[in-house]
Amino acid sequence: QVQLVESGGGLVQAGGSLRLSCAASGRTFSVYKIGWFRQAPGKEREFVAHITWSRGTTLYADSVKGRFTISRDSAKNTVYLQMNSLKPEDTAVYYCAGGGTISYVHWGQGTQVTVSS
Repeated sequence: QVQLVESGGGLVQAGGSLRLSCAASGRTFSVYKIGWFRQAPGKEREFVAHITWSRGTTLYADSVKGRFTISRDSAKNTVYLQMNSLKPEDTAVYYCAGGGTISYVHWGQGTQVTVSS
């Protein structure tokens, strides 16, 4: 089993920055990639970004490209999501998830990000 714990959410003004962390523990060797997702009230959960654990290959949703950066610290088993130039529409609960090449199996509990205008 893999446990994922998010942290770093909070309230920030538009144009500000936040850094989210996703700490992984357990059978982390079984994880191929870590992804960030978000879900706003009344909306479906959407993909934000992912990073492959071994090579560090990244992928971003168009809505965050150029503003968010995903990275990993293998020694700390932690993945980060640096979010800059935040917009009110970035307001959501952010989740990290771990999985194989196709699907995400392990999910964290989420952390709230609120961007005020």
